[in-house]
Amino acid sequence: MNTVIIGWGLIAVMFSLGLSLTVKDFAYVLQNRRSIGAGLIGQLLLLPPLGCAVVIFFGLPPALAIGLLILAFSPGGITSNAVVFAAKGNVALSVVLTSIASLVTVLSTPLLINLSLDYFMAEGTAPAFSVLDTIGRLFQMTVLPIVVGMIIRRVVPAFAERLVRWLRPAALIVLLCVIGFSVYISADLVWQNIAIAGPAVLALNIFAMLMGLWLARMFRLDDRDSITIGIEVGVQNATVATFLTMAVMNDIVLAVIPTLYGVLMLVNAFILVRIWRSGKFAKIFGQSANSPAEG
Repeated sequence: MNTVIIGWGLIAVMFSLGLSLTVKDFAYVLQNRRSIGAGLIGQLLLLPPLGCAVVIFFGLPPALAIGLLILAFSPGGITSNAVVFAAKGNVALSVVLTSIASLVTVLSTPLLINLSLDYFMAEGTAPAFSVLDTIGRLFQMTVLPIVVGMIIRRVVPAFAERLVRWLRPAALIVLLCVIGFSVYISADLVWQNIAIAGPAVLALNIFAMLMGLWLARMFRLDDRDSITIGIEVGVQNATVATFLTMAVMNDIVLAVIPTLYGVLMLVNAFILVRIWRSGKFAKIFGQSANSPAEG
């Protein structure tokens, strides 16, 4: 039952992402190469090594290490789009980054998980895992709903526009339900591991956000794009991570870190949004060269 709930929640989230996309949106990539480049470098190239560094520094046991790495291998997600929308950041940039990352990670995430299982878990102790089966399931749960959503947007744009306005906040509710359900069925495990998992989860989230903001400054992006990149790199796809740990790998212990992370990332993301909305963002993180002067 739990796998069905999480699976349908993920499908609903990715379908709503597809509803907000058109083929023309991908022209944004050519028009905004620096912003897209900064986001994709953070999400796809730097997050996995950051996850490995956190695992090694905190000396996480194998199951928690795999859970944290699955998060690092699952960037973005429509939740980050909702947070960017709430922050009045660059929603178009956020949606395109999420879309590209979702397509790439269908292939990259299963391969990286397989390598991590080989490294961190001794033979016979790792949960059953098939790279090809996982690629197929992720394709069904992420790529197909996005494509269907885009088709509906193409055929009946007015209906899709109305639907996406309702589904955008609903995506956050889906995530909260998935996290709440995970907490409910794994509460004992969460409390047993919170002392060691909590600091590691907090470190991953904070350093991921800071890494996103640093990349934005390195690429000389304005403040609106900078807050967007910070959120996109720092807010992981906890829904996908929970689906992989509980529905694909069927190991509730692996879901401990995605569950904790899903809570902490939202708290930290909205703290960052609060700083942005207060007008103190440039003073705290440094004003980019392309930002307009204050006042």
